[in-house]
Amino acid sequence: MPHIVIEHSEDLPLLPQVLVDKVHQTTYESGLFELSTIKTRAIAYQHYQLGEGKDGFIYIAAYIMAGRTTIEKQDLSERLLNCLRTYCRESYSLSVNIYENNSDTYRKC
Repeated sequence: MPHIVIEHSEDLPLLPQVLVDKVHQTTYESGLFELSTIKTRAIAYQHYQLGEGKDGFIYIAAYIMAGRTTIEKQDLSERLLNCLRTYCRESYSLSVNIYENNSDTYRKC
């Protein structure tokens, strides 16, 4: 666990695989997860509409197991947002949200 899902406009300022690599590494550097447990993927959108002055977007949804403190989740969120800021133009809409999976209902094989 975690699952890091990057949704983005098609015209990224860097290659999608580079973005996946950078976000994956940033997630690991948070110190919350073992490298072998992190799963990161990206989904490009061709059709979207943004607010005035924005010409692209990146949204990260980080799905983690419950049990981390609010401070740990805030730190992860801030790290991921800072990673995006490093590679994106100011005209990009950037956002991150941390979602908790419940161990009572989450399943994998």
